[in-house]
Amino acid sequence: MPSLEELLHTLSTTFGYNQFRPLQREIIETSLTGRDVFALLPTGGGKSMCFQLPALHRPGLTVVVSPLIALMKDQVDQMQAAGVAATFLNSSLDSATARSRLAGLHRGEFRLLYVAPERLMLDNWKENLRAWNVQCLAIDEAHCVSEWGHDFRPEFRQIAQLRDLLPEVPLIALTATATERVREDIVKHLRLRNPAVFVASFNRPNLTYKVLAKDEPLKQIVDWVKRREDESGIVYCASRATAERVAESLASRGYAAKAYHAGLEPAERARNQEVFLRDETKIICATIAFGMGINKPNVRWVIHYDLPKNLEGYYQETGRAGRDGLPSDCLLLFSGGDIAKQTHFLDEITDAEEQQRARAQLRLMARYAEGTGCRRREVLGYFGETFPLDNCAACDNCNEPRDTYDGTLHAQKFLSCVYRCRQASRFGVGLNHVVEVLVGAKTEKILKWGHDRLTTYGIGGDLPRHHWVAIGRELQRLGYVALGEGEFPTLEITNEGLTLLKSRAPVTLTKPSGLTPKAKRTPVRREGDVECDEILLAELKKLRKRLADEREVPAYVIFGDKTLRQMAREYPCREKDMQGIFGMGEKKREEFGAVFARFITEFLENNPSLKFPD
Repeated sequence: MPSLEELLHTLSTTFGYNQFRPLQREIIETSLTGRDVFALLPTGGGKSMCFQLPALHRPGLTVVVSPLIALMKDQVDQMQAAGVAATFLNSSLDSATARSRLAGLHRGEFRLLYVAPERLMLDNWKENLRAWNVQCLAIDEAHCVSEWGHDFRPEFRQIAQLRDLLPEVPLIALTATATERVREDIVKHLRLRNPAVFVASFNRPNLTYKVLAKDEPLKQIVDWVKRREDESGIVYCASRATAERVAESLASRGYAAKAYHAGLEPAERARNQEVFLRDETKIICATIAFGMGINKPNVRWVIHYDLPKNLEGYYQETGRAGRDGLPSDCLLLFSGGDIAKQTHFLDEITDAEEQQRARAQLRLMARYAEGTGCRRREVLGYFGETFPLDNCAACDNCNEPRDTYDGTLHAQKFLSCVYRCRQASRFGVGLNHVVEVLVGAKTEKILKWGHDRLTTYGIGGDLPRHHWVAIGRELQRLGYVALGEGEFPTLEITNEGLTLLKSRAPVTLTKPSGLTPKAKRTPVRREGDVECDEILLAELKKLRKRLADEREVPAYVIFGDKTLRQMAREYPCREKDMQGIFGMGEKKREEFGAVFARFITEFLENNPSLKFPD
């Protein structure tokens, strides 16, 4: 068992980091004792290090089970750049390359092997695994094993068979997002034996959350991008057609944008992903098919064009931003129509229990979008975590609280309408029907049920429909109305609502969220950015890109943005000055240290007056 000093030495010399992130040390030390481990760390929390570093302190091979080809290649590129003997085997390789790597594995040349779960179950692989001195099995994206998770993959269930094949080999399962039920499922289906369980905070303090009322969404996205022209971002869309339309709209305005969805030819989809990873395309417009396993650390923003189906998926997708720990932004464009659209999709689910669960998830997502409280608290609360502060200082509701108004009269009108509809028909009605009665619509149901003769019919003509919808949802959040227990989501007035209706006590309501402010071309400056010489930073990014292209790898495989920002602040002009720069391990310092030091020296000679102040 290596000492803490030995682990820190490897962390520094190989990976260029001088300290562990939360729970990494505990997970690594426990795994090295030979005990099974379940680890839940947020995206960007350093899950990979939990099996990569121990692999360098074990005598044999660590097998990493990974769901995506792109993820395997990406991580192996980064491992090799750090001087670690790692490889992968999957269907993307030609037979000669695959044979060469298999031969290397039989000779014991590698410390890490990345592989897809279905390949492990092939008959000849059972002999290979016994022969390769496997010392640890790491299951990345372990939530794929659970049908309760947001990305269930049946082939992950087969991994448990390895327990019989390699009974003495410890297993570590890692994921970035899992509810309590999914965690239990992972432990059960992977047959973890008395695992040590580590659950880090779900909080991503470097992410800022914002929701805007959807109004001319293509224009809103263009306005957003105008202020972030040099940054990478993802626009998530509910449909392939929308992803295509948004990408075309951005491209027609001169922005480097590509679409990504399951309907594209595999070669085109892979090409679009590759140019995004290499920073040749700044924006990817995608369905949820894009994302899992994408290890691009410098995604600075994520936009949701459409309302996600649930908070778990939303958390996972916003988590693509800011994996390097630098400040990043998450924007959700929202309209009440999005709820109706998603509800329509849910109607097609044939299993009643599954449909009910999906509806409940959608209601939580809608509550997040419409809520006036801290968005961070709402997200963390979904995963059972309590955010300890009253103000997160990094969401729109905390930074720019919406205006409130005396909504007593409007609350009385709405509650009275719910009460009258139930009294007249002996059954509850949905939110949209209540709104139609309030504004005096002549729908088929209103006329059929005689609700045009109610005293509340037409009394809400002073407000537009969407405003009444917002009022109804806020009264639901405040506990004055609730959804009924039946098959359809009908509104029922609660005891608190009846008391309010009778007492006419004052009610404070929130004005609907505003629209996006007019965009300025001034670049976004985020709280928490490492201040540095921005001119030198831009030049260092060009150098990094040139070196990455020569090696046919993404730019972040050379160095992350955090490393370049530190260089652009400290001006290391000699190779030895690179010692202690974040992300600068020994192998990278040998390969790139002199190149970057010489480049910085020449920059200062040519621009003596631009040096960043100490």
